Amino acid sequence: MSKPRELPEPPEVVVLDRPEPCPYLEERTARLPLRLPLRPLSPHETDGRLAAGDRRYGRLLYRPTCPGCSACEALRIRLDDYELSRNQKRVLRVGDRELELVLGRPIVDAQRLELYERHKMGRALATDHHEPVTEEIYRSFLADSCCQTIELRYLYDGELVGVAITDVSASSLSAVYCYFEPDHQRLSIGTYSILKQIELARAWGLDFLYLGLYVADNRHMRYKARFLPHERLIDGTWRRFDRSTGA
Repeated sequence: MSKPRELPEPPEVVVLDRPEPCPYLEERTARLPLRLPLRPLSPHETDGRLAAGDRRYGRLLYRPTCPGCSACEALRIRLDDYELSRNQKRVLRVGDRELELVLGRPIVDAQRLELYERHKMGRALATDHHEPVTEEIYRSFLADSCCQTIELRYLYDGELVGVAITDVSASSLSAVYCYFEPDHQRLSIGTYSILKQIELARAWGLDFLYLGLYVADNRHMRYKARFLPHERLIDGTWRRFDRSTGA
């Protein structure tokens, strides 16, 4: 008799599983099964999903399972031995001087939709068939969640210039998405946001900050490899990369 298949806790339902154009590499076909947990995840259950390489899209979880391709690697920072580089210390110092950080729950409003659109256009992230984000799309992508989720708001002279959506688990923070005002390039808000999440995770006594998927051939995702040392999930094992081994 074969051993019964163990289901995750809580069990999940696969809601979409089909080949599709790869969102990370041109002229590639991806397979990103979308799974819906049957109830919200506890902090410890979220930890397990993150350690297995899962990412979140709204209430859904996914993990690349593309035939013949292993370009996507989950990446995380182990906080106990991470040291900021000289440039990161400068970004943190400037940001702390000029930006205000406010924590809260994810919000959907016109101000955030407009900032999200300016970020997409200003950072050349929009596709040829891009359509402006709607409240429904924004909510289903960032505000709705299957786990504990917070919003980090970055204010410059009282004006909202950046938003980071972050999941909270028992031992980790997971950076889901960050968007910011492209006209404030000198503040390096994207990098600053990661550094503040490192700072926040340490203050809360957590072990890891997950930065999502790293794809070496995607120019928009290469920045993650600059955060050294870090670990990447390769063939089911978390492998360490530091300044001697490189990315």
